[in-house]
Amino acid sequence: MIYKDFKDKKLSALGMGAMRLPVEKGDDSKIDTDKTREMVAYAMEKGINYYDTAWGYHAGNSELVMGEVLSEYPRESFYLADKFPGYDLSNMDKVESIFEKQLEKCRVEYFDFYLFHNVCEMNIEQYLDEKYGIMDYLWQQKRNGRIKHLGFSVHGSFDVTERFLEKYGDRMEFCQVQLNYLDLTFQKADEKLDLLEEYGIPVWVMEPLRGGRLARLTEEQEKKLKDLRPDEAIPAWAFRFLQSIPSVKVILSGMSDFHQLKSNIETFEADRPLNDKEMEELQKIAEEMLGEKVLPCTACHYCTSHCPKGLNIPDLLKLYNEHTFTEGGFLAPMALSALPDDKKPNACIGCRQCEAVCPQQIKISEAMSDFTQKLADK
Repeated sequence: MIYKDFKDKKLSALGMGAMRLPVEKGDDSKIDTDKTREMVAYAMEKGINYYDTAWGYHAGNSELVMGEVLSEYPRESFYLADKFPGYDLSNMDKVESIFEKQLEKCRVEYFDFYLFHNVCEMNIEQYLDEKYGIMDYLWQQKRNGRIKHLGFSVHGSFDVTERFLEKYGDRMEFCQVQLNYLDLTFQKADEKLDLLEEYGIPVWVMEPLRGGRLARLTEEQEKKLKDLRPDEAIPAWAFRFLQSIPSVKVILSGMSDFHQLKSNIETFEADRPLNDKEMEELQKIAEEMLGEKVLPCTACHYCTSHCPKGLNIPDLLKLYNEHTFTEGGFLAPMALSALPDDKKPNACIGCRQCEAVCPQQIKISEAMSDFTQKLADK
């Protein structure tokens, strides 16, 4: 197992995420505890020492099961991460009761790592609002030794990330980012990496395989990679990409069965970063994948000056691309929930004035209509 230095700790570069644990009969709320126990035992044996859970995973049962399973091991043999569930605005005034309950569910007296969960457009105002006392309370728990390291995870835009860091950057010790060779540019993760580097904040990675999408390439794409590294498994390329980024410390993978766990552990037995040619090939594959579904908006903003409704069309198209490529998901609806109704896709009146000035000749009105329908069908 590869290990990364973080302060006085050596963290396994591969962390076990507890969002996609094995379940019974396809019911996400019913975790198969025996299979989870088997996976954790193997992970421990092979050197994984970082385990990540959260309040909402598996309908609240992830913390319970991970607490039960990890309690069978010496507390000093693993690092446990949990998160304050700010993705639900009704939790904002409940930081103390939730934190105490999380310790109880996880059967621990402290968390090694604790995060502001899912900083995004929907909750940035509340996270920054001192009346909720979230930072004050968590900072007190850090001083009391019940949180060893405090950080945040972010699904929001660069601007949201910047706002959060402007207020709390001096207290953040790590940041969890959705990062993979597709999202490096698609979600502008590269800009977030640069920002975090300015603050001297190391990176934890979530969604390294983009929900499994990067494990499923076309035959032609697989052949190009096999020609470069004949013995490398296709999913391993996504991990090798991340091994090539110096600021990345922990790569979290939500492994739902023993085969995935075993395969990923084998990948992390050696640090094999990509060379320039291999990185270039991965970027070409990412462009091919995006080109199949993504509208070629360059955010030139010519359209916005011609929209009688004042819509931020480039931002809406970015969310449309995300929603279309992912075939759903929570990111676009979450970001849109922060917008007033008259700035959402369904506010488009189909006048096509924006299309008359679009250099890419995008059929924007059709995209807004399709986006509205996709959101209604979710």
